[in-house]
Formats: sequence, C-alpha cells, structure tokens
Amino acid sequence: MSNRALLRFKQIIKVMAKYGFGYIVDNKINSGKNSPFNLKKAFEELGPTFIKIGQILSTRPDILPEEYIIELQKLQDNTSYCSFEEIKKIFYKELKKDIYDVFDEFGKVPIASASIAQAHKAILKDGRKVIIKIQRPNIEEDMELDIAILKRIVNLTKARFKDTLIDPLEALDEILLSTRRELNFKNEARCIEKFKELNEDVKFVSCPEIIWSLTTKKIIAMEYIDGIKISDLNSLKEEGYDLNDIGKKLALSYFKQIFKDGFFHGDPHPGNIIIKNNKIYYIDFGIMGTLSPPLRNALNEAIIAIALNDIDKLIQVIMTIGIKKGMVNKNKLYEDIDSLFLNYLSTSLKNIKISSMLQDIFNAAKQNNIQLPKDLTLLIRGLVIIEGVVAKISPDINILDIAIPYVKSNIQLHNIPSFNEIFTNTYSFSKSSMELPSKLIKLCNFILNGRAKVQLEHRNLTKQVLELNKMVNRLIFAIITSSFIIGSSLILNTNIGPKIFGISLIGITGYIAAAFLGFWLLISILRSGKL
Repeated sequence: MSNRALLRFKQIIKVMAKYGFGYIVDNKINSGKNSPFNLKKAFEELGPTFIKIGQILSTRPDILPEEYIIELQKLQDNTSYCSFEEIKKIFYKELKKDIYDVFDEFGKVPIASASIAQAHKAILKDGRKVIIKIQRPNIEEDMELDIAILKRIVNLTKARFKDTLIDPLEALDEILLSTRRELNFKNEARCIEKFKELNEDVKFVSCPEIIWSLTTKKIIAMEYIDGIKISDLNSLKEEGYDLNDIGKKLALSYFKQIFKDGFFHGDPHPGNIIIKNNKIYYIDFGIMGTLSPPLRNALNEAIIAIALNDIDKLIQVIMTIGIKKGMVNKNKLYEDIDSLFLNYLSTSLKNIKISSMLQDIFNAAKQNNIQLPKDLTLLIRGLVIIEGVVAKISPDINILDIAIPYVKSNIQLHNIPSFNEIFTNTYSFSKSSMELPSKLIKLCNFILNGRAKVQLEHRNLTKQVLELNKMVNRLIFAIITSSFIIGSSLILNTNIGPKIFGISLIGITGYIAAAFLGFWLLISILRSGKL
C-alpha cells in the first residue's frame, strides 16, 4: 500500500469511527437510531468520492436497509467548485484548444457543481448557447483508490458479512463499474443519442443535442435548454400550460421508457426535467437504467398479475427473474405476498403508489432469499421520483390508472409472435419431439442396467453440521478431561513417581490439567448461551 493509500485508509477508518461505525469489526450493521444520519455525515466529511458512492448506494435498497436509503438520498453535492484556471487546464489537455478560441463567452462560475463534475454555461462562436460539463481533476483516481480501500476493509472483516444477501465485495465491484461508466462522458453522450433515437416519434418528448466535436471522456458539450423547470408551477401556469396534460404525458413517457424501450432515465427529479415549446425535455443522462427483453416482459406480466390479483403468476415471475440466495419457502412467499395484496385491497386505488407496491413485493422476495436484478431497484427509485413529480403538478392523476392500460396494450402487441419466432419454435419443437423416443429408451436402459445415478443436494445444512461438530468436539473434550481425572486418581492411589510433600507430582499435574480443561469447556458452553 502506497503512502497516499495508507493515509487515506487511516482517514477513512478515523472518520467512520468518529461517527460510530467502529463496529465494523462486529457482526451486524449498527442498530442505533442515529446510524443512518451518521453514515450520511461520514460520507459528506470523506469528500466527493464518498458522496458519489453514497448516492449510488441510495439507489440500491437490495444492499442497505430502508432507513439508510432514505438518509443517503439526502446527500447533497456541497463540494466546492474548481477554479476557472483548473477548468482551463483540463479543457486544453482534453481538446488541445484554449477556451476562448472556442467560445465567445464562458461562465467562470459553474451553474452547478457536483461530486464528479461541474457545469458551465457558454456561448459558441456561432452564437449557440451550450452547457459544458467538465470532470473534476483526479476524481477517477480518487474513486478507484477509495473503493480499493473499502474492498480491503471488507476483506479484513469478510466473516462479518456472511449472512448478508448481497456479497459486499460484489456490491463494491458493481459500484466501481457504475462509476467508471459515469466517469466516461462519452457514455452519457451515447445515452442521450440513444434516448433521442428511441423517442424521435414522440412529439412531446425530447433531450439536448450533443456537440461531439467538444465531447471527450472528461468533457461533454450539449445544447442549452432555455425552458421552465417542471417544478416551477407558477411559471408554467403563466405560460398557459395545462398541468394535468403535462403530468399525464410525463407518466406515459416514463412508462414507454420502461415497458417498451427498456431504456429509462434513472434520475428524473424536477431539476432534470424542463418544459419548452410544449415539450418535456430530459437532461443529465449520467444515470440510465436498462431492462433486457426477458426482464421487460416479466415486469409487464408482474404488473398485470398485480392488477388481476394473481399471486401464483406473480410468484412465477419473481422466481423466473430472481436469483436464489438460499432455501426458498414458496408457501411463506405466497403468504407474504397474499398479506400485501390484502393490505392494498383495503386501500383506495387512488392512494396506491405503484412504486411502493413493487418495493413491498421485492422486499418480500428479499426476505425469502430471492435477490432481484439491480436494474429493478433503479427502476423503483425512478418510479418513486416520477410519482412525486406527477403528484406535485397534477394531484388528481393516479399513476396506476395510466400504467395498467398501457401495460395491457403493450403485452398484447408483444404477444403477437413474428414469422421468424413461429418458424424457430416449430423447428425446435419438432426436433425435440423426434429425439424424445430414443432418449426415453436410453433412460430405461440405464435404469435396467443399474447405471442410473441420482444426485441429492443438501440445502441449509451447513449450520446444523457446524453445531454437530461443536457438540462432538465438546464431547471429546469432556472425555479427555475425565480421562485426566481418572488417571490422576489412580496415580495418587498407587502413590508412584516423584513426590512433593508426599503426594505424587504426576497425579497433581493431571488434576491441574483436568481442572484447566474443565474450566475452558465450561466457559465455552457459557459463552455459547447453551448451557
């Protein structure tokens, strides 16, 4: 470990301990009521990289408990911005051009400053207004170092995380991968281009144009959208906008991104949505979610199962897309989801939030050792934000009323197979049917010849085996102790060997050894709490 890494390691440990997280060597997450708040404060004190890590963790309820998620969502990018001189150096290093050779005007003070970058407003030589987002110096190296240190800490205490559903090292690897993607601004530029392409036929949705000649890994240049923030209701009303119309279009736009495109904005908060010329403009594409076609279809089916109160179908979907992390009791899973459904059925449809319902269902899956894909956790976060935005601009709109008809029509379209799908499935079925008789004959021959093998898989027996090992070890320990006592008694009775005060030294030594072993055995039993 380098001197820089060692100093940072000590700083991280010191700050975490300062806020009550020295328990890292204990078994479980601190249960103190102020722990979530303290974790947020610790991340803020540790600087931009930890603020970004905290913001990523706030999108992952599959990793942290809900109270931590809520607190980490409050993390603000209160970091000081880089000086204009530093920005000029980065700009020249990336593009080999001076700022004023490219722009007529360039705002020296950023209009926004975040943990990994800051945004400046500028005017090109041709008069176009643009936004230039420039990465902080050394942020990538700092992020790599901090995550490497966190992985080292987890490795040193990995035994403490053995009961967690998510492997902490795997989670840190995912965070590292996510930050690497976000730190390459060309990825964000490509996401904007893809979003524009997918929504080119939607007249009321758009996004900024990318200026590729000024875009690199550390700089992204895009069109400046001079509109009204969706949260500025008074300005929208003054301009004559119908808020109900905007709310409905926003919901429809987001459902299209999820259920049809499988490519959705991961952070649709009011600051990232602008209204201009009767269009909804999405900006800041640093966090984007993707849903594969099978996952998208499964999500469609899950929404329909919820609408029809079909628990069996919903469990089938969960088992299909989830990753089993232990023994799954389907009966308990059924009871948990049935209880949720009864709870929601007693609530007016107007008060049901689709994000809350999905979150509760996913929590039930988590409690039954089923880990759901991380893209779904980002989706729920996006839905929570969109529901909040829609509720603010148009309180009378119910998202579920829009979602279910949209999903139904979407499923009907998806259920119509293409000629290629029909041909492929028919060919596959006919081929398998022709092979079936020979496979059955082969199986029968194996059974008749005694060559058939049956593999048994034991599940959740590790704990019981460990307990049995402990019991056997204690029994052996007790037998050895008893042997010392019996042997020492026989030696004292025959009074053989060297003596001290007329008593056999060997016998006394045996008694002392027996007393020590017996005391050790008693202490271990008392500490286990199973006397």
